[in-house]
Amino acid sequence: MAVSVNLAKALDKEFEDKSLKEILDASPAALAGITDAKAAALQELLGIKTIRELGSNKFFAVAGVLVALEGKAG
Repeated sequence: MAVSVNLAKALDKEFEDKSLKEILDASPAALAGITDAKAAALQELLGIKTIRELGSNKFFAVAGVLVALEGKAG
């Protein structure tokens, strides 16, 4: 089953037509709103060099789960 996702607003223009592998291997600066300076800070502070590493980082994963749980709390 093929899945199509429009990531145009999430990525810098130059990455809109790249393959998923190319996007995941790219610097976080390829994400819309993350500057080269912010990507450099992610690398320096957390060792994150790629979008793949950002997406699989345990701290970001835990934060995402906590935010999702907040919506379920009640």
